Amino acid sequence: MLRARERTGEQGAAVVDFVLVGILVIAVSVALLQLALGLHVRNVLTDAAGEGARRAALVGGTTAEADARVRALADAALADGYVQEVAVSRTTANGLSVVQVEVVAPLPVLGLLGPGGTLHVTGHAVDEAALAGVEGEEP
Repeated sequence: MLRARERTGEQGAAVVDFVLVGILVIAVSVALLQLALGLHVRNVLTDAAGEGARRAALVGGTTAEADARVRALADAALADGYVQEVAVSRTTANGLSVVQVEVVAPLPVLGLLGPGGTLHVTGHAVDEAALAGVEGEEP
C-alpha cells in the first residue's frame, strides 16, 4: 500500500527561494545598467565639451559654433535638449591661451531622468587664433 507522504516545513521553499534570488539578481543587474548609463552620459558630455572647445579654438571659430557643436553631439548621443547649459570662455593655462567649455546636464538617476543633482564636465583646447596672432571672438 502507498503511504501518504508526510509534509515537512521545507516543502515549497524552492519556489520562494527562486523568486527571492531572482528579485535580487534583477535589482543588481538594473543597478549595474544604471551605473553604466551614468558613465556613458559623463563620457559623452566630456567628449562633447572637448569637441566644442576644439571648434571654438580654431582660427575663426566662435563661441556660438562651440555651443552648437556641444548641443548637437549631446542631442545625437543622448536625448534632445538634455544639456542644460554650455559656457564657453577663453582663459590662460601655463602661459597658453586656451578655450574652456563647461557643460551642465542632469545626473541620470532613473534612466535619463535626473531629478536631483547635475553633472558638470569641462573640455579644453589650445586657442589656435592666439597662437597664430589672430584675434579670436571673445565670449
